Amino acid sequence: MEFARPNAVALIEDDADFRQALVERLTLEGYDVRAFSSAEPALKAIDADFPGVVVTDLRMPGLDGRQLLSRLQALDPALPVIMITGHGDIADAVAAMKDGAYDFVAKPFPFERLHDSLNRALEKRGLVLENRRLLAMASDGGQELPLAGSSRAITALRATIAQIADARMDVLIEGETGTGKEAVARALHNGGRRRLAPFVAVNCGALPDGLIESELFGHELGAFAGALRRRVGHVERAHNGSLFLDEVESMPLAVQVKMLRVLEEREVHPIGANEPRALDLRILASSKIDLGEAARTGVFREDLYYRLNVVRLRVPPLRERREDIPLLFAHFLRRAADRHGIEPPPFGDGVRRRLIEADWPGNIRELAHFAERVALSLEETIRPIDAGLSLPDRLNRFEAELLRDALQSHRGDITAVLAEMQVPRKTLYDKLQRHGLKPAAFR
Repeated sequence: MEFARPNAVALIEDDADFRQALVERLTLEGYDVRAFSSAEPALKAIDADFPGVVVTDLRMPGLDGRQLLSRLQALDPALPVIMITGHGDIADAVAAMKDGAYDFVAKPFPFERLHDSLNRALEKRGLVLENRRLLAMASDGGQELPLAGSSRAITALRATIAQIADARMDVLIEGETGTGKEAVARALHNGGRRRLAPFVAVNCGALPDGLIESELFGHELGAFAGALRRRVGHVERAHNGSLFLDEVESMPLAVQVKMLRVLEEREVHPIGANEPRALDLRILASSKIDLGEAARTGVFREDLYYRLNVVRLRVPPLRERREDIPLLFAHFLRRAADRHGIEPPPFGDGVRRRLIEADWPGNIRELAHFAERVALSLEETIRPIDAGLSLPDRLNRFEAELLRDALQSHRGDITAVLAEMQVPRKTLYDKLQRHGLKPAAFR
């Protein structure tokens, strides 16, 4: 699973020689450069989905850099704009950064300074565009979660579901916990002729002891003490539709005997009834363990296993369909944001690394919970701190980290660090000395 990084650079520079020199160097570094001599033609070529970064001179005839910045922000506030300025214009460049510019470089500058800023800006732009793409896909509807995606595993599963959705056969659905076995069952039901009839889902592991048979098969009035009225069981409720037996491995052996009769005879015998009742239903069962192995060890009835195992579907875990994770996450993020009445927040490097690197043992369910926390800004908002440190020590450590990050991002350029930190030069040098940070080490 990879996030594509954009590579375009829109360069606006009125000095023809300087512009050409920059174009040649940027092209050699692999950037897709689009050069303009003024702001007006650049504005016509840049839209809200521009796959890159804008680099513009601050001082130009016609629209200057700050005016261009204002126009571009109205077009797309998340479009990174890097200012090129002379030493005499640094105050204006700092003001432009306060207005929303991503960075500035002062002439004359080493190319590596611009190169580093471009790389960071393009990385940020890539995340923004990826977020937008995924959220747009999440809004388009399409496949039901968790069957959305384009991985080979989930595409093959969807194809099989479509092929057997209308077939008159029972299906065994296997998969780890949280992979979406019920979603597969619902897709089978909704894709066939039974879609207008009931879909009855029963969690076999959650049925109350002592009432399992009554819950599943129903009972007649007076069938036992406390049976004050007739009860239609889950099996009979699924007549003409589909019965989904979730965690079928949890069904007690005694109940498995009766369920086997339902599968073989397509009839149910409620407790206290004189005659069985004929049924027309499809049975879909799911298990999070190897039901064949359970049958071989005697934990599950072998005859019931073979009766269920007419067609077997395996739902892949997330680790086997990693390319689907961003889209699934975007679905869950939008759903969580809608539920809380907020806009889906953009997700940054920390979330991106988690999506790429995590094994997701809880699969779809774990990913949905993670998206919920991101929607509420509970991820990437807490910075780990040593619990044993005093408040002054914690603040001191935090300050050192901020300074180190600024020096690294600006490659030791003190002018740029001053602009970002917005502190007097002497104060900055005093803090650098206190924390043992040397700007030359970051160049």
